[in-house]
Amino acid sequence: MTALPASTSRASILDALDLLHIEAQGALLHVRLHRPAKRNAINDTLVAQLHTAFVNLPEATRAIVLSGEGDHFCAGLDLSEIAQRSVAEGIVHSRSWHAAFEQVQFGRVPVVAVLHGAVVGGGLELASACHVRVAEASAFYGLPEGQRGLFVGGGGSARIPRLVGVARMTDMMLTGRVYDAVEGQAIGISQYLVEPGRGLEKAFALAERMAANAPLSNFAVMQALPRIASMAQEEGLFVESLMAAIASGDEGARSRVRAFLEGKAAKVKKQ
Repeated sequence: MTALPASTSRASILDALDLLHIEAQGALLHVRLHRPAKRNAINDTLVAQLHTAFVNLPEATRAIVLSGEGDHFCAGLDLSEIAQRSVAEGIVHSRSWHAAFEQVQFGRVPVVAVLHGAVVGGGLELASACHVRVAEASAFYGLPEGQRGLFVGGGGSARIPRLVGVARMTDMMLTGRVYDAVEGQAIGISQYLVEPGRGLEKAFALAERMAANAPLSNFAVMQALPRIASMAQEEGLFVESLMAAIASGDEGARSRVRAFLEGKAAKVKKQ
């Protein structure tokens, strides 16, 4: 799915996405997976709608909160749709997930995921594409593909090892190991762990802080940082210099530095 033609409003296309509930709250956009009866399992329609939503964000959006309706964030791939796929069709299907989740990770604004209940298979792949993950105590994580004769196809092999390491992902896929919320926090799946029912509150607080940052600074963190981390150090440091110069030359950065020097901006402190 590409950006909308000029004659079509972004609001109208987002309103038509029946497997997502999308609500704008000022500079924040709340995107909710809406297949609660299926534990928000991702079918072809839902992945296409995710792609559409993230390509066509309202201009006012500065940060996104992504959550799931009902008792679970996302139980992964809807297996009812894969039984009759050929190998070629399977490749196209996987690439459609890659395109959608690429828009989540490398889109225009940062995304905070709220994880509760099942965060398994494709659900964990989706979560790993987000920039910050808030887990409620009910969350649990698994990669059951290995137990079902499958392999991850939504970008998980590229993203999840960066969170937990290759060895842990290998264990999860070969043995079916499941991590609970506390374990997931310890190994790096989530950055924040809160009590049940508190995930959205925490996520919106974080998203508000992100939305208040200079847009170019947020964009640099989202776009440059993961790429630099994949480079050899010499190349990475050069790209860092370029990005630092671009960001510091932006008027938004200059005004914030002036505010700090004039005592109008808060100093860093433990929260």
